Amino acid sequence: MLSLLLLTLLLSTGYMQPDSAITAIVDTPLPPWITISPDSSIWLVRTVLRNPPISHLAMEELRLAGVRFNPATNAPSRTTTFVGVSLMRAPEGKMLPLTGMPSEPRIKSYAWSPDGSMAAFTHETSQGIELWLLTTREASARRLTGPIISLVAEAYPQWLSGGDGILCALVPEGRAAPPTPDPVPQGPMIQEASGVPSPVRTLQDLLRNPHDEALFEHYLTTVVALVRLDGTLESVVAPCMVTDFSPSPDGRFVLVTTVERPFPYSVTAWRFPGRTQVWDLSGAVVYDVERHGVLDRIPITRGSVQQGRRTVAWREDADATLCWVEALDGGDAGAESDLRDRVFTMAAPFEKDPLVLAELTNRFSGIAWSSDTLAILSEWWWPTRNIRSFRVRPGGTEAGKELLLDYSWEDSYNDPGTLLTTTDHRGREVIYTTGDAVFFRGDGATPEGERPFVDRLDLGTAQRERLFQSSPPYFESPARFLNRQATLLLLRRESATENPNYYIRDLTCGSETKVTDFPHPYPWFQGMHKEIITYTRGDRLPLSATLYLPPGYRRENGPLPMAMWAYPREFVSADAAGQVSGSPHRFDYIGWWSPLIWLLQGFAVLDDPAMPIVSRNGELPNESFVEQLSQSAEAAVNTVVEMGVADREKIAIGGHSYGAFMTASLLAHTDLFAAGLARTGAYNRTLTPFGFQSEDRNLWAAKDTYIEMSPFMYADGIREPLLLIHGEADDNPGTFPMQSERLFSAINGLGGIARLVMLPLEDHSYRARESILHVLWETQEWLDRHVKHRGE
Repeated sequence: MLSLLLLTLLLSTGYMQPDSAITAIVDTPLPPWITISPDSSIWLVRTVLRNPPISHLAMEELRLAGVRFNPATNAPSRTTTFVGVSLMRAPEGKMLPLTGMPSEPRIKSYAWSPDGSMAAFTHETSQGIELWLLTTREASARRLTGPIISLVAEAYPQWLSGGDGILCALVPEGRAAPPTPDPVPQGPMIQEASGVPSPVRTLQDLLRNPHDEALFEHYLTTVVALVRLDGTLESVVAPCMVTDFSPSPDGRFVLVTTVERPFPYSVTAWRFPGRTQVWDLSGAVVYDVERHGVLDRIPITRGSVQQGRRTVAWREDADATLCWVEALDGGDAGAESDLRDRVFTMAAPFEKDPLVLAELTNRFSGIAWSSDTLAILSEWWWPTRNIRSFRVRPGGTEAGKELLLDYSWEDSYNDPGTLLTTTDHRGREVIYTTGDAVFFRGDGATPEGERPFVDRLDLGTAQRERLFQSSPPYFESPARFLNRQATLLLLRRESATENPNYYIRDLTCGSETKVTDFPHPYPWFQGMHKEIITYTRGDRLPLSATLYLPPGYRRENGPLPMAMWAYPREFVSADAAGQVSGSPHRFDYIGWWSPLIWLLQGFAVLDDPAMPIVSRNGELPNESFVEQLSQSAEAAVNTVVEMGVADREKIAIGGHSYGAFMTASLLAHTDLFAAGLARTGAYNRTLTPFGFQSEDRNLWAAKDTYIEMSPFMYADGIREPLLLIHGEADDNPGTFPMQSERLFSAINGLGGIARLVMLPLEDHSYRARESILHVLWETQEWLDRHVKHRGE
């Protein structure tokens, strides 16, 4: 009895560390991040801050209406930070010594000037964010401003098209001290339902009281100003709560998006009341584009949008022309409608009526610009998983469109790829063209694995020509063309044993130039076995997975304990669900999140075994979620056991987020696994009543499905040990930390075996080195005890 009581006590071990070999993997530097100048001659090589200490996460942080930031520095608190920058000249790969940089850089953003001769970047100090300028010719950097930049709303600096100034959001000069809370309540907090449906998904970090409102307004209020290259400032937009801004391509205007009071307590800032306006550089409003109230009445049906003007942006290839979209179905994707959206344009001086560019039968997805005779507009529709792309002529007098592409995004084998773009002389993103041709790059999925490609599409004849396709034993990903003739192609080449490096291939003759020579980061894994395996589940649906075996392992040595790591996906097409994903020729980056770490502990690993949930007989996929999930897992287990590489009694299943939910579901409904590893999941779907993942019915419309898909409701069936890990500051919609706490309480109360690990300060994914090492220690101990040495 005493031992059982001890098991339910709150345990505190402090932060623990796994084996030294695992720690070495965690501490291995990430490969550099590459950003190429507009003229392709200079590469910005950046070093990312990997696994910061827990003390960084413990710095003051405000969480207001979905915005998380450090109030001392006016910087986002959970975005990527770069701690090193260098310049490289291409194609020779020569590194250029860089002078004048901050002694301890903490770079939050960067932006190339239109001609590529300069790059602006923001640097976080203890006092705030500074704006710096890097010049490529001198390979030097200098500070342009003091710590006056605000990145609270993640509205980052942007260049004017002439390269003579940078638009920034600034902390208002002389800003008062932040408001302090009144310890004496002034009254109750009241919310009232108006009788009109206002469905919102489960959200974190919402405003809770008037003090939160005051803090939000204090820190979101900024001044949009132009910073000249000598550091002088010119105010453009008076103080207001700016969430986004964008200069027009000709540099005469600024498109500004702001939020306004009253602040609701039910949605995040991006659904607050707000407006979009065009300002000129003298600080005058020249056009009110749109204004809206709180956006809390958008239906949860996927593809539903706000009414009125939305997705307002500049036409990238024109001097100063706005483009926006308006819903024709009331914004409700669940409503019957022959037309869904209408796309408009309006040119400066914004005095004439807007022009209709196109009308769409599905929901607007995006538009890429080139000229008055060419733009490519796309639409999508969730129930059919369909994407269609059209050629439109923005300079024409009549709306019209020509169909270019019509495909299902589920069907990887027939995916035409992504349209290639480039930057023009003003630094704007436009379609990459040669003559009347455009280009696409794609993953090139095949039954043998992915083989990336580049295609040329002749718009006059509608004929596609394949210019390049990766071939075994390499996996070569096209990055961009480096010249205007589409003959020099930058590739990122890797193989199962060679880490990625960049090459330039001349498509006219096949010659190649190697540009980088990054070293192999993981010598511990050289010699591991990797293969894509295919198999069939009980309903004859073909499935695939990637099998890894430890270095030096031979199958005559007998089966191994195994770790499976997976994530379910919904499909409307069984044919698409059965397609092979991944490639046997890709190099594996092995971070702390990778299950391949456990190869070093003597485990076999089955990574991403397909767990498709497919629509059957016209029903929505989730109507048979548990049945199909169980079938897929059983097929994977039977296959690796029959191959002789896994011991049926020593297989663990694990996943993150929806994969964690999958893990708990499989333990609740099957006896296939020895133990489970569930990180940051949701387990009781009644706590996410207005939809989750791909489910867009609410709880009351699909009550039986919500309950059946809640492993919490079947906690009495979780008889195998389950390790639950969750970040205490998880801000992902739906995965409240209480989800793990409640499931642990249920298993504990029912006499099951579980361990709950709540990570201080961590959100949906984990960042601090101490947290990451502790997660791996917990996982190592769990696998050793309940899988590798099960029954001993």
